[in-house]
Amino acid sequence: MEWETVIGLEVHVQLATQSKIFSGSSTAFGASPNSQASAIDLALPGTLPVVNEQAMHYAIMFGLAIGADINQRSIFDRKNYFYPDLPKGYQTTQMDEPIVGAGAVEIQLADGSHKTIRIHHAHLEEDAGKSVHDLFPTQSGIDLNRAGTPLIEIVSEPDMRSSEEAVAFAKKLHSIVTSLGISDGDMSQGSMRFDVNVSIRPKGEDKLGTRTETKNLNSFRFMEQAIHKEVERQIDLLEYGEEVLQETRLYNADTGEARSMRSKEEANDYRYFPCPDLLPVEISNETIEAIRARLPELPDARQARFVASYGLSEYDASILGGERDTAEYFESVTQHCGDAKLAANWVSGELSARLNNEELSISHSPVSAEALAGLIKRIKDNTISGKIAKQVFEAMWQGEGDADNVIEAKGLKQVSDTGALEKIVDEVLAQNPAGVAQYKEADDKKRKKLLGGFMGPIMKATKGQANPGMVNQILAKKLNQ
Repeated sequence: MEWETVIGLEVHVQLATQSKIFSGSSTAFGASPNSQASAIDLALPGTLPVVNEQAMHYAIMFGLAIGADINQRSIFDRKNYFYPDLPKGYQTTQMDEPIVGAGAVEIQLADGSHKTIRIHHAHLEEDAGKSVHDLFPTQSGIDLNRAGTPLIEIVSEPDMRSSEEAVAFAKKLHSIVTSLGISDGDMSQGSMRFDVNVSIRPKGEDKLGTRTETKNLNSFRFMEQAIHKEVERQIDLLEYGEEVLQETRLYNADTGEARSMRSKEEANDYRYFPCPDLLPVEISNETIEAIRARLPELPDARQARFVASYGLSEYDASILGGERDTAEYFESVTQHCGDAKLAANWVSGELSARLNNEELSISHSPVSAEALAGLIKRIKDNTISGKIAKQVFEAMWQGEGDADNVIEAKGLKQVSDTGALEKIVDEVLAQNPAGVAQYKEADDKKRKKLLGGFMGPIMKATKGQANPGMVNQILAKKLNQ
């Protein structure tokens, strides 16, 4: 039987406010455990929460960015459940009247096709604390610094049909929230986490299958792996005549294993009710329009500008314009070297490959935008070839200095002296009379291939430092005499 995968995402985004959503406690990452949890965060008797206005504005910014309805009246609810890292015994969130209503996000897939993913709503809520299981041999620790950090939870419709679409959607959301500046999007610090709802159904069937939810995935790669594993598991169950149980699951990225966590709850299991300590929030049209006027450039607009202003292809523009940090890095390289195409090739090629390999963000690149531009300048003025440039880049990555220092220290300057190159070409041709004869007897099409056969010995003689363009000119001139 042919199966169809159905995927929906719930994306938790920590908002980049200086203080928590209902208290003045700091949200700074990395503080010593339990040093940033106030009496309000712990809901001690006699404390009352106050809504963080900046968090409300950030949520509105997101809603406007995805063309969503902004609800001018929203309320906070209590979601009741017990877990050790939730000291209040409930989470303050939004259910019936969230601040952001229905919207949509357009994604682009690897084949160039586009698809619209509907967003059901996005609501504000507080984060829970964090359970720590690896510090004590027989006990778990609780760090409540994160408790009360403002989140926006983005809930999609079940519109995705593959892990590729889910990852593309998650990446697009990441690019939107980081471009807006409402979150740093640092998944290693938990700033963005994904809950993935997966079900399968026979191809052509309209009715949705039983779904499972895999929680707290904190990378695009882990999300892709978890989806593949869950789809395979559900197919195996159904094809062997068993049923898929509605449950919450966990995925261990270190072992590649998934396991059941608990049976999936329904909304009534949480006994939602309006929070008695918080009044409904009223947002005026004037406030919404003032926020709209301050929106920064969004990913789709930036990509269109890269095509129009820099002559990039749509594909290159999507790679370089999707994330704000990458876009700013690329534009800085272009500004310093004056060549957008070469800048695009190096940022999306050599640099991105190295960053991915070492799991670094571009903001932590050992090679700055200005330093990379300096390398590109040396390619443009024929000081080094593209091949040697990769050696120089490697040395720069290892902290050996800028391009000029590396080229000088390693003696990598390209040989462009016509007299010296002619002498080497003459020696190589003299050592290969059969090749010369074969070239002279060949037609034009074959001659181009044979010409390359002389390049190897010439490059070896010059330790790879001969100017390839000049060598080709000299070879053609001498062979065609």
